[in-house]
Amino acid sequence: MTQEQLPSEFDAVRNFAIKCMLWLNGFAHLVIGLALATSVLMFTWLFFVDVKDAIYAHNLVHGFLHALGTLMLLWSVSALISAEIRYLRGSKLLVETFIEVVLVLFLRKLIVMPVQDVSPTIEEVGMWVGGSFFIGLIYVLLHWGQKESADKQSSSP
Repeated sequence: MTQEQLPSEFDAVRNFAIKCMLWLNGFAHLVIGLALATSVLMFTWLFFVDVKDAIYAHNLVHGFLHALGTLMLLWSVSALISAEIRYLRGSKLLVETFIEVVLVLFLRKLIVMPVQDVSPTIEEVGMWVGGSFFIGLIYVLLHWGQKESADKQSSSP
């Protein structure tokens, strides 16, 4: 299906609209970058607060698991920052990044589950374990597909 072009009389308006949208998109990515940078500082601070609280509460195992959960959030933000940097340098956003973030968040949930205030049900644990397995499988298949594609490209004349 072909798209109808605007009459040539609208070229100036169309070009202006495109420039405005490009500027607005750049501004949006600047805001996203600043928000991600702020979240790095906040999660880092929260990690040290978690460690301090664990030491004062004399419950290092509970505190360590909680602090590890905070570090997993920091890892997710780091993956998003890397994706944003690649995007700002002209690369495409990779679905792999978002699968990695979801996988880390699933694993985080499994790590902090034992230290929650309310014990999870068997069904809840099963859902999170199954989801982690499924997302992990997608991640492995994606990497396998990328490797196969790269091998085909390098072997073709």
